[in-house]
Amino acid sequence: MNLELRHLRVVCAIAETGSVTKAASTLGLAQPALTAQLQRIERTLGGPLFERDRRGARPTALGELVLARARVLLPAMKGLQDEAARLAGAGDAPRRYRFGGVNSPILGRLVHRLAAAQPQAQITTHASWSVDELVQLVAAGRLDFALTGVCGDSTPAADYGLSWREVAVDPIMVLLPETHPLADRDEVALADLRHEQWVAAPGDGCFGDCFAAACARAGFTPRKVYEADVRGCVDLVDAGEAVALCQATFRPVAGLVTRRLAGTPLRWRLMLGWHPESPAAGMADLVVETALAAYTDALAPHPAYLAWLLRNPAFGLRRPLAAAIDPGVRTG
Repeated sequence: MNLELRHLRVVCAIAETGSVTKAASTLGLAQPALTAQLQRIERTLGGPLFERDRRGARPTALGELVLARARVLLPAMKGLQDEAARLAGAGDAPRRYRFGGVNSPILGRLVHRLAAAQPQAQITTHASWSVDELVQLVAAGRLDFALTGVCGDSTPAADYGLSWREVAVDPIMVLLPETHPLADRDEVALADLRHEQWVAAPGDGCFGDCFAAACARAGFTPRKVYEADVRGCVDLVDAGEAVALCQATFRPVAGLVTRRLAGTPLRWRLMLGWHPESPAAGMADLVVETALAAYTDALAPHPAYLAWLLRNPAFGLRRPLAAAIDPGVRTG
């Protein structure tokens, strides 16, 4: 058997987790399959790489040697793959835009504007609940831009060297059935929702922690939080089973209403990210301007919120609202 990079990843996973069983779970493999693979690796290298007992797996002297080399080779190969992906995309024609998004309120309008302005452009989208996954795909050159959000004053992870531009800041709102006793208010105190059940879309960001902290400040702990995709969230709210937090530009849904939370206990910052050394960096200014215009388009169905923004300039676009209105392509 020839030793391959995937075999080195196996050795590193066992060393990092301290257990073949835990490494199997991390790698998504069955434990017997990973054990058999480790045995083949050890036969190829000529000796045991780990001492295994009830306390776990500890590297032998040979294992330490292999780990030392693997920890140099694996990052070097990852860097080579990333650079190759960026170089391969440098001469693309026609222009290419590859977007990844997490519950983005402007992705559709952004794509529409770019497609209308550049009919020959190749535009693709990728959906993921994981901000980390999108960031890694951009860093690896498999996506050009990530549209995501962070709560409060948080910032996206800096581990992968992406450049980030803040597009807008919005207060988080609550989505209610129009028959809800609080639906006739312009804004709702979070404490008045202490007896409700909640529903939220999945994700790996800090928003769950921010929500829990906001509820604690309001004097309660959420009774129950369902997890569902966006359609499932809407259905649970429509059924009267739960209420949901939503972005201020959430598209209107018949039978449901969005209401501001009094005192704005939660804020959502819409961010656009790209790698500064990728070909996409040369298009970043254009994409940022288009994203700002797409956000302005997204305000059209929300005249009450637009009026509130004009009275609360700390929110909305990250430049004066009038300056972001593009006389070019518009969406309804």
